Amino acid sequence: MKKNLKIVHISAEVSPYSKTGGLGEVIRYLPRSLYRLGYKVIVITPYYGIIKKNNWPIENLPYKISIKLAGKNYQVGFKKIISPDKYPVFFVCQEKLFGSRYKEKIYDYPDNGLRFYLFNLAAIELVKILKFNPQIFHVHDWHTGLVPYLLKTKYRKDPDLKNVGTLLTIHNLNWQSPTDWWKIPKEKRDNGKNPLPNTAKELQNVNFMKRGIFYADVINAVSERYAQEILTPQFGCELDSFLKQRSKDIYGIINGIDYTVFNPRFDPALYVNYRANSLEKKVENKIILQKKFGLKIDPKIPLIGLANRLSEQKGFELIIQILDFLLKLNLQIAIVGSGDENYTEFFRKKAKKYPKKLLFFYPFKEDMERKIYAASDFYLMPSRFEPCGISQLISLRYGSIPIVHEVGGLSDTIVDYNPQTLHGNGFVLSTYQPQDLLFTIARALENYKRKNIWQKIVRQAMRESYSWKLPAKKYVILYRKIVKKMRK
Repeated sequence: MKKNLKIVHISAEVSPYSKTGGLGEVIRYLPRSLYRLGYKVIVITPYYGIIKKNNWPIENLPYKISIKLAGKNYQVGFKKIISPDKYPVFFVCQEKLFGSRYKEKIYDYPDNGLRFYLFNLAAIELVKILKFNPQIFHVHDWHTGLVPYLLKTKYRKDPDLKNVGTLLTIHNLNWQSPTDWWKIPKEKRDNGKNPLPNTAKELQNVNFMKRGIFYADVINAVSERYAQEILTPQFGCELDSFLKQRSKDIYGIINGIDYTVFNPRFDPALYVNYRANSLEKKVENKIILQKKFGLKIDPKIPLIGLANRLSEQKGFELIIQILDFLLKLNLQIAIVGSGDENYTEFFRKKAKKYPKKLLFFYPFKEDMERKIYAASDFYLMPSRFEPCGISQLISLRYGSIPIVHEVGGLSDTIVDYNPQTLHGNGFVLSTYQPQDLLFTIARALENYKRKNIWQKIVRQAMRESYSWKLPAKKYVILYRKIVKKMRK
């Protein structure tokens, strides 16, 4: 069965073509790892206006279909590209819903329900057209949550699809539907089982994620701890009772990172490349960053880096509460990010007030993110909740020691450093409180002062491995469970 296994990944994002965060990265590197293991993989994603900006060698396909939704007929076409990683990526093309007007962003539109309903239908139809005959539809987050529902309802008697199994991966349960679920009046919330409405307005209230949870054959979350957390009221986002009913079908698999991309030995974005046995070159990155952006030039000053989405989820409320006190200490902070305008304005003002101690780089740029990983001694990520987290895994490889909240994938990957046993790869706060964060940073700074011990911590962190190879093999185990389940 191994080499005959065929998998279709359906996702709203896939790097390098479309990406707003970790989802796009996962849908690039997981299919690549599966392909390298010898499995047949295709990816299906929308063709957004933002993709047109780049001169990708994308091929037009001769297939055209018509889909009727909300009283209108939508003509849908398809394109194809062979990704840099050798597997094919197919694009669903619909000008009115994904085309020219979507050049700046891919979400946050008043017709998202209609857009992604059409995308789910078109993806299924494309698989039929291609005669790919997969065993698995692997769907990701709410944008594709209707695929399991449609396969069990609209397509249940389709001879080409009746034996296809589905895996729903929950990357972030907080996002469930085209409209923020908590803003929908309770009487208008989707029960997940009624027939889908046929107006664009009503489709905004459809809970794609809930329908995926009800109808997917197997469900997984992107870390073992998050798979348990979503069964609780604290993290279940009002879907915990439904997830508990499916608990036997829920698994946790931590994401990986690609060390051919995230590697300080040859990362072209860095000022100076380095490895675990040449940490003096890592320090050169700090000095150059200090010079370039007007921070006080001193290699001995501990530098705390942050390269993340500016959002409440990422712990910025805690950081704001302690920032003035932190900046009175002998340290520097470098932040790169985009997101909430309130946070943006706050950090801009603080950077002007503390120009020698605080660098705030806006908007987010990937090359700047890499420079901060390389220059920093610590990586601050006190997320309120974190399904998996990739940033802390990257920071380990770059020798920037994580300071994290004990939650989700952060808990699964970062072990609190114990100075007595010399065991651990980061510093962990157990409660989501500003005083706990301040105390944890203070612990980290004290250990930084012990130069020989500190270099051992850094070298050990840089040699840890969180590649995609192991997660990909775990996904194959889930695929096989699904195939077995479908046969029964």
